[in-house]
Amino acid sequence: MQTFSCRCANPLFFENTVCLSCDAEVGWCPSCDAIVALEPLEQGGYRCARTECGALLEKCRNYAVENVCNRMVPLDQGVDALCDCCRHNVVIPDLSIEGNRERWAALEAAKRRLFYTLDLLKLPHAAPEDGASLPLSFSFMADALPDQGLWRSVGQQKVYTGHAAGHITINVKEADTVERERLRVDMNESHRTLIGHFRHEVGHYYWDLLVKDQDETACKAVFGDHENPTYGEALEQYYQQGAPLDWAEQHISAYATMHAWEDFAETFAFYLDMVAVLDTALHMGISRAEYDGTLDGMLAAYHQVGLAVNELNRDMGLLDLAPAVLAAPVRDKLDYLHTLIVRAGQGNEAPQSPSSSAPKL
Repeated sequence: MQTFSCRCANPLFFENTVCLSCDAEVGWCPSCDAIVALEPLEQGGYRCARTECGALLEKCRNYAVENVCNRMVPLDQGVDALCDCCRHNVVIPDLSIEGNRERWAALEAAKRRLFYTLDLLKLPHAAPEDGASLPLSFSFMADALPDQGLWRSVGQQKVYTGHAAGHITINVKEADTVERERLRVDMNESHRTLIGHFRHEVGHYYWDLLVKDQDETACKAVFGDHENPTYGEALEQYYQQGAPLDWAEQHISAYATMHAWEDFAETFAFYLDMVAVLDTALHMGISRAEYDGTLDGMLAAYHQVGLAVNELNRDMGLLDLAPAVLAAPVRDKLDYLHTLIVRAGQGNEAPQSPSSSAPKL
């Protein structure tokens, strides 16, 4: 993620809604793909303050009314229009419950970062209204209510974070820092973050979009047979027996051992992690993040950046960012994903050599 600049030259960040130096309202301009200062228009709406842009804009409805977004839409779309991220929503949290607006805002912030990375890779993600055969949509729901720092069940409903046929559901509890950390410890996970959930679940979406009925044989050769055992059988076995002790020799995470689909999604999420971290490091002027566009170059750069950030985190008593070592089978899975993602970013053209076709971050 890059930083941006206000008209007063103060730095702006991806989540900003106001410049802390000159108090100008700011938002994401869809014309110049940047967080920009906004100039109010007498007749209503705004103008992008960047002289090279000057687009006429209106706030996304979820920015203007709900204050959970910071994106703009073209002025001619009207005051009730949703931005390119919010229009993917099908269900939002129950805002009559105290704290849910803040949880929704956290979910939307993570989703915007997801979309930034998908757009960086030029991956398609049609909204439900676009008429695509497999649109991407989201529901943010809860099966419990917060009560003095705990969560209590509501009836018999159980909301599972997951993906089905292009629709991603995230349990609102995941936006509660304390609850998410409790679940992380209970499930023996090294990391459990909102952005991690989005990156994992969108991996399932891209399996359906790019692999299903198109590249399944090649995918099976790398990730294993997703048809045997069935997902249900694999799920039951995983929760009865857990991951094998030597999981790191073949997989990116313990959960990736559960089933080939979960291995794909976990590895896909790690690929997005790398893209996002290297993009941020490059924009922050970290020369070690530079690479030649190949997967091996990306892995080497991520290793260098990861080592530095791991040590910084250890200085502050925080968890490591990046794994110290990736097993050879994990590298092969990432290589498959790299080719798949590059091809999709080129509009499903035949893949070129990685050095010439990989996205330059």
